[in-house]
Amino acid sequence: MAQAAAHLGGIDACVNLIGFMTAPQSLASTSIDTWKDVLHGNLDAAFYVSRAVLPYLHRSDRAALVHIASGLGAWARPNFGAYGPAKAGIILLTRQLALENAPSVRVNAVAPGAVDTAFLRGGTGRSDEQDAPAFNPSTYGQFVPLGRIATPQDIVGPVMFLLSDEAGYMTGQTLHVNGGTYMP
Repeated sequence: MAQAAAHLGGIDACVNLIGFMTAPQSLASTSIDTWKDVLHGNLDAAFYVSRAVLPYLHRSDRAALVHIASGLGAWARPNFGAYGPAKAGIILLTRQLALENAPSVRVNAVAPGAVDTAFLRGGTGRSDEQDAPAFNPSTYGQFVPLGRIATPQDIVGPVMFLLSDEAGYMTGQTLHVNGGTYMP
């Protein structure tokens, strides 16, 4: 994919939006296979995407890479099994890549809270996406300081900012976009 995009005129930016989580479970009850699957589908995938696009991004004069992490990578919550540690790995991967690729490529992350998407119903490609969310978005929204669950558009703006020239002096940063549920 990276080679094909490069042949179309180069790559100036990349957003890694790969990942999934399993049903709620404690780490103690997480099987080794589930652990491996979740780390592979989140942290390993972020590494593979980064490795594939970085050679092309280095050819750009305004290159940016944005990983989608999760607030659960910085704020431990019970029963998120391997997902929280995998997303924590993406946050550190972002910092490591930022240091190793500066000044030619800026690498940042966005760490959303819960977003009302098919992901809450099992994740795109992992369910029929018609299932009820793992929790009621309106009930969850009552516990969010801004009073609602996020929409996809709430995440798009911060991602576009990190890709833009307006974020030209930012690298290695994680923007937490969660309506105020986590404030580092």
